[in-house]
Amino acid sequence: MNERLITHLRHVDLAVPDYDKQFEFYTNMWGLEPETTDNGIAFLAAAGSPEQYSVRLRKAEEKRLDLIAFGAATPADVDTMAERLAADGVKLISPPGALHTPGGGYGFRFFDNDGRTLEVSADVAVRQHRKVEVGESVPVKLSHVVINSPNPEATVAFYQKHLSFALSDTLMHPHMGKMMWFLRTNRFHHSIAVARCPHVSLHHASFEMRGIDEYMRGTGRLLRGGVEKVWGPGRHMAGNNTFSYFLDPHGNTVEYTTELAELDEDTWHPHLYDFSDPTVSDQWGTANPMEEFVAKKSFNDPDRGCFVAPPV
Repeated sequence: MNERLITHLRHVDLAVPDYDKQFEFYTNMWGLEPETTDNGIAFLAAAGSPEQYSVRLRKAEEKRLDLIAFGAATPADVDTMAERLAADGVKLISPPGALHTPGGGYGFRFFDNDGRTLEVSADVAVRQHRKVEVGESVPVKLSHVVINSPNPEATVAFYQKHLSFALSDTLMHPHMGKMMWFLRTNRFHHSIAVARCPHVSLHHASFEMRGIDEYMRGTGRLLRGGVEKVWGPGRHMAGNNTFSYFLDPHGNTVEYTTELAELDEDTWHPHLYDFSDPTVSDQWGTANPMEEFVAKKSFNDPDRGCFVAPPV
């Protein structure tokens, strides 16, 4: 395995048919800030994050996951990663070069084994952000993204081999086998996770809140606003983070979370958790039970944009 060149998760980009409805949801209900909007594209920032944006919305005829973006420390690291991927036969969409999204920077795009578009960049300008105050129930940052794959073992292997992600924990079931793999690229328990699913799609995007009180206030705001809750509130065993999952207007699952575990990477050993034990899914016992119909909510619609690059 090569040394780790990816430092962190930057943003997740979504194509949305009903742009106005999605924009309203992610700003006024979810709590993101519209930094830039232009011609059916919106760049939405999390209040406490130095990233230029955490979500990009693009008006399109068909719903899809456009892009998952990661950061690197230097342009030299970007070049090194592009060279290694190309040498390993990974399909590059574009060579490293100047980025023309908010904050600029230097980066490139490529496809993972399932055909998702990924971006790695460096030298993106830091956004003027602020400290999220006590009781303020808005996202601090994009915490992690979970993706669905019909061949999750191959997808996990891709992220480990080519992007140097490390395995933190795995979820399994006695009758279904291994079902979810949590992968990290820094000390946080996971920046990305891979779930077993009949098709390629987005499972969910998760947003970190300031603390337990702010997480519960945000959960309550969405419940009062009539947003469909999928699962929660509760606290997972893997990652030890809280969870409240909701559906956005197009059926994408989004999560409020807080207190995601920070690991000592020198001493950490991955666990294999059996989620037929209800305390693995929810240590608190406060969430609605995880069962087949709840799980299917996060299967999402098949992403037919695989191996098709989104517009810049």
